[in-house]
Amino acid sequence: MKPIYKIAALAAMAIASASCDDLFEPAFEPSKDINSIVDFPSYADAILYDAYILMPYGNSVTTDFATDDAVCNDNSNDYLKIATGAWTSNNGTLSFWKNGRGAIQYLNLLLSKVEEVNFSDNERLNQALCYRLTGEAHGLRALFMYHLLRQHGGWAEGELLGVPNLLEPEDATSDFNQPRATFKACMEQIYADVAAAAELLPIDFKNVNNEADMPSKYREIGLTIDEYNRALGGNFSGRMSGRIARTIAAQAALLAASPAFSAGSGVEWAEAADKAAEVLDLKGGIAGIYDKGHVWYTPDEIKKIGSGVTGEEIIWRDNVSANNDREKEYFPPSLRGTGRVNPTQNLVDAFPMANGYPITEDLGNYDANNPYANRDPRLAAYIVTDGSTWGHNNSVITTGTYGTNNDAINAEQGHSTRTGYYLRKLLRPDCNADPSVNTTQDHVTTRIRYTEIYLDFAEAANEAWGPTDARKGYSAYDVIKKIRQRAGIGVDGNDPYLESIKNNKDEMRKLIRNERRIELCFEGARFWDLRRWKEDLNNTARGMQISKNGGALKYEVINVESRSYSDYMNYGPIPYGEIVKFNNLVQNDGWK
Repeated sequence: MKPIYKIAALAAMAIASASCDDLFEPAFEPSKDINSIVDFPSYADAILYDAYILMPYGNSVTTDFATDDAVCNDNSNDYLKIATGAWTSNNGTLSFWKNGRGAIQYLNLLLSKVEEVNFSDNERLNQALCYRLTGEAHGLRALFMYHLLRQHGGWAEGELLGVPNLLEPEDATSDFNQPRATFKACMEQIYADVAAAAELLPIDFKNVNNEADMPSKYREIGLTIDEYNRALGGNFSGRMSGRIARTIAAQAALLAASPAFSAGSGVEWAEAADKAAEVLDLKGGIAGIYDKGHVWYTPDEIKKIGSGVTGEEIIWRDNVSANNDREKEYFPPSLRGTGRVNPTQNLVDAFPMANGYPITEDLGNYDANNPYANRDPRLAAYIVTDGSTWGHNNSVITTGTYGTNNDAINAEQGHSTRTGYYLRKLLRPDCNADPSVNTTQDHVTTRIRYTEIYLDFAEAANEAWGPTDARKGYSAYDVIKKIRQRAGIGVDGNDPYLESIKNNKDEMRKLIRNERRIELCFEGARFWDLRRWKEDLNNTARGMQISKNGGALKYEVINVESRSYSDYMNYGPIPYGEIVKFNNLVQNDGWK
């Protein structure tokens, strides 16, 4: 996969290689107006690139500070402030308004002019390049609309509203005082954009060896194999594709069908299940669940990711880069990190026993005096507990009060854990954060991975048709069974707890949500999930204080940090500054 910052250059190279006449002379001048795009095709790709760099994918770990899954040892963290009562319509931490609407403006600019652009003297190649950029723009516009809805959609004056749905570029003469479209209308626009993208884009960008492998749109214009590979081949891996566009539709449908939005979105659970299944069927349905999908971030899995390769688990990712940035921030102090992410006891308690039963069930055989024994293997894979070994030298990490260094709970403000836990997931033990050594290793950041979409399907299918209905060739139960099996849950390949609830829709709902919590922890899902489910946001974040009493360990659950949310905060605000400027914008209920 190519780094995103190389995208525009790669596209320009591909276009220029069509013929000597396609070389851009004179050189592109950024001061040119939009009409210059006609004779300067690099301008078209630059506009698209401006939208790409505004995509809402970054360090998603920190959003968990706003939930009951994690706290931060840095009291100045913005997400921690949001969780503890400082979220206002004037606080821009969670606002996507500026970037989302700015990106849509770029995309509308491109769409208004792309058919006029002279990409190549070769008519077929010119058409193919126009199709590809148009498809990418539609797919990206759907992406930005989805994230705008997730962050700013909400109820106002008895109606579920989205954001202004602008399909034409704005200029100095435009009326900027536009009202919000209904949430339903915004969803319809997402679907329309995804349909346009799916028609114009290949499922994946890759070189083909015969015409039959081309999408029909490109066979119809008589494109040769060589021309297709130059316009839509592997060089464009990492850009918006047909697969990714369909995935955006599935994510948006799940949001719209959820309890917080279903009354006004026009989307039902069955539609969300259908959209997710459309993506999963591209991977073979239930058979496509990757047996290492729960550890996609580990060194062995990253080694499998090369140029243009996403791996079995990943639908869309950023570029692979060698660094130790995460380790410096999240390793315990003894490993020269600042221990920023402190998983909570709330999250630890969500991991079942190895036999599949929740720790609250008698059949789980949970031992409060040995709480980490015989647990779901994902607990040890995702979280550093007291006595864990971790890091390049397999150091013992002691988080109990009896610890002799700053790894101990509350040993040093701003560095030590506040909960008795440190993060393990997403980090590489073969990195050394010691400044005198500073060992870096390859890391990858996912934008979307398959397990999320399998869980999307399970949630929607259970609500629409019940746990075991397999009308898509697989059921919610089938998905959850396979995800738990790959994690190592169950006895001799059996999962008695799952079997005991598989015909109970309500209990299956609880299990699906819990599996989502575990599988997607520290990947930026929890905050949005709690709000779309209209679940309680005010669960106090708890920790585990471990002391020694005569040589025996004593475990005590402690309250670490309260959460302070009002009910209306299931929906994010329209930025206060926008409300002040434009009187046609109405604020979501409850926000000032």
